[in-house]
Amino acid sequence: MTCRCLAGVRRIWRERVCQSGLVAFISGSTLRWLHQDAIRPWYHRSWTFPRDPNFAVKAGRILDVHARAWYGKPLRDDEFVISADETTSIQARRRKHPTRACRPRGTMQAEHEYFRYGAWTYIAGLDAHNARIFGRCETQNGIQPFDRLVG
Repeated sequence: MTCRCLAGVRRIWRERVCQSGLVAFISGSTLRWLHQDAIRPWYHRSWTFPRDPNFAVKAGRILDVHARAWYGKPLRDDEFVISADETTSIQARRRKHPTRACRPRGTMQAEHEYFRYGAWTYIAGLDAHNARIFGRCETQNGIQPFDRLVG
């Protein structure tokens, strides 16, 4: 194959990769490197088939909220959309001896023994319209800790 022909093939593949939505732009050299290493994400198509017959209605509610609407009415300025999640059973520990910082020609020293202080829950939230992340640690999960997070 001539050099001109290879350049044309790379241009076509670059266009296909960009049109697929994988990337906004990709250089010919990057495309060639991925292809040579058999890393070809443009050959892979992933899809999920919604099995719930009410999927469109449920998804529509979520999409409306993210578009700042609730039951067809726009959200007020003092109303927020928060996406929240929790991580439970985080082990709270404190080392028995303080960690010693690095010294010249030496390494940091960290004690391997620790005191246990129970399990905690980390609750995090994302203010979807203002791109703010916030969170807090709680001794247990539930509606009261969630209310404190939102408050």
